[in-house]
Amino acid sequence: MAFDYTSVGFFTFDCLGRPVNAIPPGGDTYFIDEMALAVSGAAGSAAIVAAKHGLSVQAVGGVGHDDMGDWVIQHLNTFGVDTNNMERVANFATSSSIVTTRPDGARPALHRKGATGGFYVTDEQIDSVLDTRILHIGGVGLMDAMDGGRTTELMQEAKKRGCITTLDVFAATQKDFKLVEPLLPYTDYFMPSEEEAMALSGLANFDHVIDLLLEKGTKAVVLTLGPRGAMYRDRDGLSFDIPAYDVDVVCTCGCGDCFNAGFATGLHLGMEPQDCVRIAQASSAQNAMGLGSQAVVKSLESTQIFMAKTMTKC
Repeated sequence: MAFDYTSVGFFTFDCLGRPVNAIPPGGDTYFIDEMALAVSGAAGSAAIVAAKHGLSVQAVGGVGHDDMGDWVIQHLNTFGVDTNNMERVANFATSSSIVTTRPDGARPALHRKGATGGFYVTDEQIDSVLDTRILHIGGVGLMDAMDGGRTTELMQEAKKRGCITTLDVFAATQKDFKLVEPLLPYTDYFMPSEEEAMALSGLANFDHVIDLLLEKGTKAVVLTLGPRGAMYRDRDGLSFDIPAYDVDVVCTCGCGDCFNAGFATGLHLGMEPQDCVRIAQASSAQNAMGLGSQAVVKSLESTQIFMAKTMTKC
């Protein structure tokens, strides 16, 4: 395999600032303490964290013919991420966000959907995109051109070729379930947040949500619960909860995406599911400690040191 990890989907250019308590009225200006630029998104953050952890990584998505797109490609390359299958999408701007980070780490954002809605994996790209041990799809619900059936075809072919598949969604609503449901039979690990999972299913009870997702075909569900940790349930009956690490939160932007990459790191290293979730939690927690997705994640060694030295919440 040419790659350990291929991350397909939502790549965004983020400008983040903190602390933001309110948007100035009229033409006024408020002063803040920090600003940062980042490549984020359900595929972007995952790609960078996996690369920082030492995996060979390929990025597959779309950016525009603009300065933000140039910067996204350059930044991915900085971490050794292969961008040969990143499409410059005609007539689309790069997906971009202005993230107003609150003092408590919450991050309401203004987002331009952009090229994530326009990129498409062609037949000619299939062999190179699937030359990977782990295929991650991140951003179902935003990938308009792919969500029409192409993502299902890609994942189906990935399973035929023996890839491990992971799946995440973005800003899910119950109407998005029709996009997610065809993917689940080809998904080894579905990793939504609790909010996304409840919105998709229309259910409030976590056990009922997970039972539905397993019934629809995914091999395992890893439900992220923010400061309360994560739940793992699979079709073989393995069931456990892992607490979150106890850290001072700066910004939660990208925490779930970094969780995905940490989990993939565990899979790459041949870890048991419990340890995959632990390193996923550590990746997410480090992300929360800085401004801008993945800012505090440095390397696999530093993540392992963090895990050894940092207490969990329970």
